[in-house]
Amino acid sequence: MSTGPGADSAPGHTSTTKRAPGRNLGAPPGGSRGMFSSLKIRNYRLFATGQVVSNTGTWMQRIAQDWLVLSLTGSASAVGITIALQFLPMMLFGLYGGVLADRLPKRPLLLCTQAAMGLTGLALGALTLAGHVSVWHVYLAAFLLGLVTVVDNPARQTFVSEMVGKDQVANAVSLNSANFQSARLVGPAIAGVLITAVGSGWAFLLNGLSFAAPIIGLLLMRTHELHRIEVQPRAKGQLREGLRYVAGRPELIWPIVLVGFIGTFGFNFPIWLSAFVSKVFHGDAGTYGLFNTLIAAGSLVGALLAARRGHSRLRLLVAAAVLFSVLLLVTAFAPGFWLFAALLVPIGVFGLTVNVTANSSVQMATDPDMRGRVMALFMMVFTGGTPIGAPLVGWVTDTYGARIGMAAGGAVSLAAAVTIGLVLSRVGNLRLSVNRHGVTFVPSGRAHLATAA
Repeated sequence: MSTGPGADSAPGHTSTTKRAPGRNLGAPPGGSRGMFSSLKIRNYRLFATGQVVSNTGTWMQRIAQDWLVLSLTGSASAVGITIALQFLPMMLFGLYGGVLADRLPKRPLLLCTQAAMGLTGLALGALTLAGHVSVWHVYLAAFLLGLVTVVDNPARQTFVSEMVGKDQVANAVSLNSANFQSARLVGPAIAGVLITAVGSGWAFLLNGLSFAAPIIGLLLMRTHELHRIEVQPRAKGQLREGLRYVAGRPELIWPIVLVGFIGTFGFNFPIWLSAFVSKVFHGDAGTYGLFNTLIAAGSLVGALLAARRGHSRLRLLVAAAVLFSVLLLVTAFAPGFWLFAALLVPIGVFGLTVNVTANSSVQMATDPDMRGRVMALFMMVFTGGTPIGAPLVGWVTDTYGARIGMAAGGAVSLAAAVTIGLVLSRVGNLRLSVNRHGVTFVPSGRAHLATAA
């Protein structure tokens, strides 16, 4: 979930311009200048290079953590509890993290958070290699990592525009996701080999060491080339101000609500995949790594396609959410191993499209001085629902089986996507039209088709 980068000192308040509530449903903002255009900016290249190293370590730790908990307990619910503890701080304190991200300089703040995350990985690695690790150690490490993420996430999200400027935000967000998913291709595979050969401890240790790369990248940046965004002074009511800001903008609140449902009930792959591996297909850590790699391959394709588009539309967000949810339902009942594995690729494509489209559309519709609080709310809703969703999904999966657990998540996500799609169509004064061209939204009372999303 990284994001990243400047010429105008602060992006102008273009997002405050009065517009029809549904305008973002069709009209694209300023486009990108190519799939990899943000990488022409030196500061962003340093950021992206550091992130691909640390992201690889992060994915190694995720796989090792899930497999270690499953090995210690034999319970999908325990995996769900671990995930819940990691995201509980975001649910409790996420908005405060956004306030801090608006008040403090982003680069020094990120140096602190990246160092703290590295220390968490080193500590868990040392405990595991020493043979003293217990489930509560993993729970504690997950919770501490979540506390740091409360500040790290909005700071990284908003630092993107400081590195690249407002015209490149959509491209940089997409490339950050491509970066994250590229690491997701490599990390699980390395983790699977390490766990099988020498155990989980080395995966945790290497993750801790990997945070040296983003720290070095941040230290090497040319600060005079950053697009400075004025830091907000400490004042009363800043949290409430952020909530009021979002509440008054349909182009912000409905994408956030949608990713809240998808994040809470649709992005529970550690629970589902570990259950499918152990209970349905009777595999091992290598199989679990393979499944995660296939999702990552699809996610990388989705991220690169998003970078190529260079703009975000809410119609695309809704369509991707519907397709993602349907694929979860279909995959849940896939009869064979290889069909199940193959369907994980398009799940990755559309799941990533939901994430990137929502992220970039919300960032581009937000004033720079509010971006930290808005993105904190976005991340709080997207990941903060996990403490509720993960244990619930874990319980359903343990009680009724992996297939029912995955199908239930898909059904809730589909209901949310369809409902919010209808709400957005009303906000944008659109109606659903079914004709020889397919299913599209058209302006109410108008005969011609709306521009395709």
